[in-house]
Amino acid sequence: MSSFDDKAATWDDEAKIERARAVADAIAGAVPLEPSMRLFEYGAGTGLVAEQLASRVGPITLADPSAGMREVASEKVAAGSLPATTRVWGTDLATEGVPEDRFELIVTVMTLHHIADLPPVLAAFAEMLTDEGHLCIVDLEAEDGSFHADTDHDSGVGHAHDGFEPDQLAARLADAGFTTGVERSIHHVTKDGRAYPLFLAVSVKQP
Repeated sequence: MSSFDDKAATWDDEAKIERARAVADAIAGAVPLEPSMRLFEYGAGTGLVAEQLASRVGPITLADPSAGMREVASEKVAAGSLPATTRVWGTDLATEGVPEDRFELIVTVMTLHHIADLPPVLAAFAEMLTDEGHLCIVDLEAEDGSFHADTDHDSGVGHAHDGFEPDQLAARLADAGFTTGVERSIHHVTKDGRAYPLFLAVSVKQP
């Protein structure tokens, strides 16, 4: 089973670039983006979504546990595809302490379904956001397990959840101190000829 490190060099295919554009447009339509907004993208991979948002936000910080993904993201910074001020971190909020930095916008795309224990990560998001900051989650709507049928829960590219019922995720976010609105089917991922819809949950941290 290949890991995300192995996949990093060829990660940016046409479908993922298209998805990043759709996700960025959905976020821009749901959140009043400002050039001063500090953006933290968690599970950022090669930084595809941040690339699409870069002209509409301020300083960018990317975090991903995969060294291979971080290497590709850093190459994009060096090449100018991402702003020169972009920071690339290996932060894993599921196992590490919360960074001291604070952000007006946190984005995480197709990441939470890989995380078994969500409450500590959601609590970390709440701590990292400024008051009334926005958390944008894009992930799979609940599915029958076929999306990751070729992986297992313990592999480097495995998963912990077969997508999410957005309303149930919203309840978890409320426990972490967020109010949440959900937009379903903002895009879809096609795999083995089947379309899997993605939702956008926009959460606002309450002061």
